Amino acid sequence: MNTIPKAPHRIDPRKAAIAAMVCWAGFATFVWAVPTGRTQHFDRIGLLFWRAGDLRPLGPVKLLEWVRDLTAMGGSLLITLFTTLAVVALVWLRCRREAVLLALTVISGSIVNTLLKAVVGRPRPEIVPHLTEAGGASFPSGHSFNSASTYIALALAFAALSPRAGVRHTLIAGAVLLSLAIAWSRVWLGVHWPSDVMAGWLGGAAWAFTASAVLYRPAEVMLETAEDIREHDIRARP
Repeated sequence: MNTIPKAPHRIDPRKAAIAAMVCWAGFATFVWAVPTGRTQHFDRIGLLFWRAGDLRPLGPVKLLEWVRDLTAMGGSLLITLFTTLAVVALVWLRCRREAVLLALTVISGSIVNTLLKAVVGRPRPEIVPHLTEAGGASFPSGHSFNSASTYIALALAFAALSPRAGVRHTLIAGAVLLSLAIAWSRVWLGVHWPSDVMAGWLGGAAWAFTASAVLYRPAEVMLETAEDIREHDIRARP
């Protein structure tokens, strides 16, 4: 007997595909524009905006601590921790399909972002002080990509638990706003050009919506196969 729980409230695959295509189009625009230097003026204005004479962001000293806390939510440690806790919670709630889909989305998204960084190889900005540690290539922003792909995927997974459209929309909107704030923090801290974080966020959001539209059925098949194997092993026992 198939014991895989149903999730009738998942986002419509067609809507997810449309959202993904819009985000991919924006991402492709930056992939074309950045290597050709078409974002230089925009990047410089965006990076220097709201900075004092010493090129540090305006605002109280306490704000720096808050922004560093915010940007940490897009780092690999907290992304891994939140994803692991979410997967465990979904399995406990018998939403194994959503758990598998979430894990596939986050892991594959991280791999894609790493490959994109290696291909473009853009150096980080040096015209303002770096207010946090950052290494590797600059485009696209890993914090922006991974936070968008992870938090939107988390929202999509848990939104499936609610029959109320308002709750589902609120979860997704909250994930979008949180990931956008994390992306903004990378520019504020001086470790990314604005085009890095915009491309990173668009790519991460596109990946989350693409996974929702494309990987849902493969995740279901994986679970059905595992369930069939388990039941076969049980029947085969003496």
